[in-house]
Amino acid sequence: MDKRIGFLSFGHWQPIPGSQVRTGRDALVQSVELAVAAEELGLDGAYVRVHHFARQLASPFPLLTAMAVRTSRIELGTGVIDMRYENPLYMAEEAAAADLLSAGRLQLGISRGSPETALRGSEAFGYVPPGDGDDAGLAREKTGLFLAAISGATVVDADPRMTGGASGRLAVQPQSPGLRERIWWGSGTRGTAVWTAQQGMNLMSSTLLSEDTGVPFDELQAEQIALYRAAWAETGWEHEPRVSVSRSVMPITSDLDRQYFGSERGGGDQVGILEGVRARFGKSYVGEPDQLAEELAKDAAVRDADTLLLTVPNMLGVEYNARLLETVTRHVAPAIGWVPPGERAAG
Repeated sequence: MDKRIGFLSFGHWQPIPGSQVRTGRDALVQSVELAVAAEELGLDGAYVRVHHFARQLASPFPLLTAMAVRTSRIELGTGVIDMRYENPLYMAEEAAAADLLSAGRLQLGISRGSPETALRGSEAFGYVPPGDGDDAGLAREKTGLFLAAISGATVVDADPRMTGGASGRLAVQPQSPGLRERIWWGSGTRGTAVWTAQQGMNLMSSTLLSEDTGVPFDELQAEQIALYRAAWAETGWEHEPRVSVSRSVMPITSDLDRQYFGSERGGGDQVGILEGVRARFGKSYVGEPDQLAEELAKDAAVRDADTLLLTVPNMLGVEYNARLLETVTRHVAPAIGWVPPGERAAG
């Protein structure tokens, strides 16, 4: 199993002291620039988070397309798009167009979304769960229609007045072959991981799990991954699934690194209540590169996943984050079995 490494940016911007990302334009432009830098460094993926009603990245497809035209190899993805806010058929058009412009490099993470500052935010966009349903049900229903649309299913009746009298049904256009196999579901529980496999989607294990069994976060994630792969094997999907996990990895190699992150050393998992449910959050990895290499090599979920997404402190700017990613790829990533794409292809 080839290991892949990408970055995941939440795209924060704030006009505060120390911030290198002060406006929405800064966040967008720097996301593109970091994708270019990551490709030059040999990373496999550039992923962005999607949040609404916040000073973070929100509308992914214009950004992914801009990243696509500035790069040629690196995967471009989301982690994740909140499906409660989406029009599934319009999203299918946007996703196919962006995927075609990227020559098939999109890796779209989608899900029910995370807790947010907006009260009933998706309802403000015009999407209200049915009377007997909830947010999760709304997201899954929209996901089903989106997956069908990008797979070429017909979704609307043709108008014979405009088709020379021909009847029948029409599919969304354009279509981008292979996109269906590059959709991921952001899963926060073991149960949703099994559901993800049943739907034929790749697994994007969440940065937090909305359940706590008392075992360390990485072991709980590894259990989730094992259940996902077992369910995948039972469904009979023909293609190989992919699994990603996200980690905050902060190498300390300078006084500036120490100033920013030195106080975070030695932290463990965090357990708390999220939306009324006991949840477990993974720890941040902070320390000298050789120490981080040793610790990440012992992380059960990092070991079992094929893709590691490094969450970056994007407000520190492109130059700082490119240096951070370079340190990780040179001195930490080899310990988990990652090799640069060029050497991987040669081998």
